Amino acid sequence: MNAVMQILTDLMGPLGPLIAVGGLGVLMVLGTLPFLMSTQVDPLEKLKQNSGRAEAATTKDRLRQKKRSNRLDRYSSFLEPQDEKEMSAMRVKMLQAGYRNKDAVRYFHFAQFALGIFGLLGGVIYFMATMAGNDPTTQQTVLYILGPGGVGYMIPKYWINKRMTERKEEITNGFPDALDMLLVCVEAGQSMDQAILRVSEEIRISYPSLADEFALVSHEIKAGKDKGNVLNDMAERCGVSDIASFVTVLVQSAQFGTSVADALRVYAAEMRDKRVMRAEEKANKLPTKMTLATMMLTVPPLLIILIGPSILGITKMGEMTAESTQQSAKEQVK
Repeated sequence: MNAVMQILTDLMGPLGPLIAVGGLGVLMVLGTLPFLMSTQVDPLEKLKQNSGRAEAATTKDRLRQKKRSNRLDRYSSFLEPQDEKEMSAMRVKMLQAGYRNKDAVRYFHFAQFALGIFGLLGGVIYFMATMAGNDPTTQQTVLYILGPGGVGYMIPKYWINKRMTERKEEITNGFPDALDMLLVCVEAGQSMDQAILRVSEEIRISYPSLADEFALVSHEIKAGKDKGNVLNDMAERCGVSDIASFVTVLVQSAQFGTSVADALRVYAAEMRDKRVMRAEEKANKLPTKMTLATMMLTVPPLLIILIGPSILGITKMGEMTAESTQQSAKEQVK
């Protein structure tokens, strides 16, 4: 054992035994993960799958079912939150980011796990290749080994949050125009369902996320789903307060029997005013945000222009004084 410790210390420095134990632990974890994540297939489930495949050859209704990847089913207990509330919140978050796949939550957690493991292995390899022979400190060891793993684990979360922010901003910017177009279609005599479908076709080039939401609403209504539930699902998927208020206006208008066109006209005017207010708010914030940049970019050049000539003159005056002093000293010596 002492000989092994000495070899590890000679190869990787004083922390060689610790690095070896850590690498062995990572390899053991990777080796046991397939056994932990694998689940036994229930014979009844296998029988149902076989019978389902047999029926799919003769029944056309099977073609109408939504496709879902079964590759990660055996790891569902590991890749999905077990708490129902947490699972529901994560699914809503993925919908707001634009990922409607049923396996989106599994893919998200799988990406976190995979990138975390690859980052950890990459950190270990980089540390052993570059830092092991330089007697690194414990802080450097933890930073170079665990740092890439933490970054890899956080990259999917950062990407989802970024997608959510961009999608909400796109929906917020495009909703006033879509509402005006919806009002024009309704006043032209189209039904609400036809107007929503037409608006989704017209705004797809400028605002594809909002167009997808309107198209999904139209298809769900055509499928026979209750309009109120469809609109509420749209508000939940978008996560924008303007969409939630719009859904409330439509539901209340349908409940109380008032004119949809009048409600849309009032709400469209309010959305236009709100967009102008948002633009004015951004414009008012701009001078405050530019204060620091203005000071950093304009004050130093201004100081150079104002003080530079004076400093140059003082420098030249000092040089002339020094030369005159030297000349007078030489004359006195002579």
